[in-house]
Amino acid sequence: DYIEERFLQYHLHTSRQDYSIGSRKYQNVIGKLGPTSGPRIVVGAHYDAFAEFPGADDNASGVAGLLELARLLHTADLPITVELVAYCTEEPPFFGTTDMGSFHHATALAQSRVDVRAMLSLDTIGFYEERFGSQKYPLRLFNLFCPNRGNFIGVIGSTQQRAFTKSIKLAMKGATPLPIVSINAPAKIPGVDFSDHRNYWAHGYPAVMVTDTAFYRNDAYHTADDTWEHLDYERMASVVVALYEAIIMLANK
Repeated sequence: DYIEERFLQYHLHTSRQDYSIGSRKYQNVIGKLGPTSGPRIVVGAHYDAFAEFPGADDNASGVAGLLELARLLHTADLPITVELVAYCTEEPPFFGTTDMGSFHHATALAQSRVDVRAMLSLDTIGFYEERFGSQKYPLRLFNLFCPNRGNFIGVIGSTQQRAFTKSIKLAMKGATPLPIVSINAPAKIPGVDFSDHRNYWAHGYPAVMVTDTAFYRNDAYHTADDTWEHLDYERMASVVVALYEAIIMLANK
């Protein structure tokens, strides 16, 4: 209800996508800007949290970014549709199954033969750490070319979409002093497909995850300590400004 209220506040064409898991009903909340037909850009963030934990970074931070993008974009002159989606059921036990909210959304787009120019998944964008060694990686190889301090935002893409990932990174870098690091890697590496973008990859759509790298940096991930006071709101704002520029670039490409 809160997400829908904010979308309506910024005059987005707002709807809910209903789906069921067993006897329980869930909803994705969708807000659209720009033209009502033609190609589109999808920007999404899941609004559920793991277990009963507060989920400030995972993923209230991503939802906050989504709502701020609604505010920034609603006055923009957009030549194509931008669809903002707040997903439910991303977290376990639904993760990696056809019960994910993003699976339902991506599948519906594919079935309707929608031309998705890009999908950006915002998942954990609020935690930053300047301490040396604060950034970890799934493979030691990453230490050779990636920062060892968790003071950047990551853009994670597939090995088949290198040029797309690079274009997002370059657009974001031009808008903020916040370091932007991009990685294209196989989905089998732990963490690379750990968000809603995975369901768009499955349909061949170009998609990236924008992330602070979650458990590779934030020890409070999926714990009761993932609370609001640990987030860096200035850097979160920089991420949103950078994403806005990336969306404008994609819309005018």
